[in-house]
Amino acid sequence: MQILEFDLDGDYVELKQLLKLADLVTSGGEAKTVISDGLVLVDGEVELRKACKIRAGQVVEFNESQIRVLASP
Repeated sequence: MQILEFDLDGDYVELKQLLKLADLVTSGGEAKTVISDGLVLVDGEVELRKACKIRAGQVVEFNESQIRVLASP
C-alpha cells in the first residue's frame, strides 16, 4: 500500500478535492464516481458524501493508497 501525507492548508479539505490533489484521480468527475461507488474509506468506514470535510488526523484510503491528513505546521 502506498502511503501519502497531505499537509492541510486551512481547517479542512473536501473529500473529492483531496483525491484530486493527491493525484489518485484525474478529474473531479472521476472523484465523484469513485466516492459514490463506495470505493473510498475515511477512517476505515465507507464514505459516500463527495463534499465530506476531511480534517487533520483523518486517514483516507482508495485504490491501494492511504492519505494521512496532517495539520499544516
